[in-house]
Amino acid sequence: MNVRNLLPAVSLVLMAPAALSAQYPARDGTVANIEPYSFAAEDFGIDPATVTFTKDIAPILQRSCQNCHRPGGGAPMSLVTYDEVRPWAPMIEYRTAIRDRMGAMPPFFLEKGIGIQEFKNDPSLSDEELAKIQAWVDQGAPRGDPADLPTPRDFSEEGTWTLGEPDLVVRSPVMTMPAVGPDRWGDIGIVPTGLTEDRYVQSVEIREVNDIPADVEPTTVGGRYIFHHMTYSSGVLNPDGTEIIEDTRQGWPIHEVGRNPDIFLNGVGMLLQANSALHLRASHLHATGWRETTGQLEFGYRFFPKGYEPQYRRSGGTGGNGIDIDVKPNQAGQEFHMYRVLSDHTMIMAFEPHLHAPGVRMCLEAIWGINRFTLNCVGYDHNWVKQYVYAEDAAPLLPKGTILHITGFVDTTSQNPNLADTRNWAGGGRRSVSNMFIDLGQSVRLTEEQFQAKMEERRTKLGDRNAYDIGCPLCWAPVIEMEDAAAGGDSQ
Repeated sequence: MNVRNLLPAVSLVLMAPAALSAQYPARDGTVANIEPYSFAAEDFGIDPATVTFTKDIAPILQRSCQNCHRPGGGAPMSLVTYDEVRPWAPMIEYRTAIRDRMGAMPPFFLEKGIGIQEFKNDPSLSDEELAKIQAWVDQGAPRGDPADLPTPRDFSEEGTWTLGEPDLVVRSPVMTMPAVGPDRWGDIGIVPTGLTEDRYVQSVEIREVNDIPADVEPTTVGGRYIFHHMTYSSGVLNPDGTEIIEDTRQGWPIHEVGRNPDIFLNGVGMLLQANSALHLRASHLHATGWRETTGQLEFGYRFFPKGYEPQYRRSGGTGGNGIDIDVKPNQAGQEFHMYRVLSDHTMIMAFEPHLHAPGVRMCLEAIWGINRFTLNCVGYDHNWVKQYVYAEDAAPLLPKGTILHITGFVDTTSQNPNLADTRNWAGGGRRSVSNMFIDLGQSVRLTEEQFQAKMEERRTKLGDRNAYDIGCPLCWAPVIEMEDAAAGGDSQ
């Protein structure tokens, strides 16, 4: 169901039939609220008795699970063959059914019943796919006809990049962490890119390469990797090649364990300059807990074609609060709010909630006049920090004067498995035992001409005025010609 082109999210709540309400349980800012999404196969014209692993479940696992759940992947078990999957069938049913809550799989925590639903590289499962999984488990998880199996995915090429082979790979220094020891924080130096000309980046994917054997299955993601996260920047090297010239420096999206690659929409792009370097100035490494590990990060850049020039000015995420935070102990459903008035027409390219261990959920709302539009709500799990990149023709187009409202939800009760201690007050800080409340997504500022052109593209897609787009509140508003507006001002 594509809610985006039907009704504003507020109206959806008021007008949804009882059956839809039952399928989409209400979410809040508590960990305890993990009511699963339950679907009947019959509602999709499927006979539950005919659902099998080979015909119905294997294709779902291939698309949304096996990037990690395979030999050598980052997950603690392989889900490739029927014999591997069958013992985990009840857990697969549960983890997929909680869908947008902490611990859900696949880790893409978009709430389906509200807001924009069109994103790039979305591995989440549809209602029908959840219905198939639930019917399959209820029927005893039958194998089915081997002839129905899809062609197996080829994972033989070790270290495959999610977005394809990069145009440039830059490698961090090699780091070694003991089996058990304190976390290591700090600057790990400057790494030249080797570029001899300026290039605009279309996407960047960061991965860790280490010496943990591929055939070993650690029980946690933290047992597979030593880099928890990396905050870095780039810029032009000074003549000595020892430092970055400060007025050329720019920040890049952060690397975190489990985070998806960054994709910049057409017309945007980030610049890697000639004679540039990466400054890996804020690294966080930790021990795996079971073996000494040596590893490094690889930064894989894919470029726009030579001669490409971006059309739009980047302006970062929508805001938040990383400093003035008051998180109380032993309390569920705590809320934080941020309001920001847009001074320019803005296209939001990506939504990236960033909380810390107590984080449970974040919502992004646009307020235009008397209208309040919930653009998206997503669950949050600090083990799987995700970026939600809007599809090209679904990115919110918001006029200047729009008020952006971000709401973050945290839970410091014993229900939250990510907390080390539920008894302590916490404020803002970089460590996971401290807190943040930020949208780290991407947006661009638009000129009046660019804004009108983007809205015209959106109107063409919508087709008629009965199709509504909550991400484009002025799409069907009368177009005021600039000359007419100026003439009207002169006559008053």
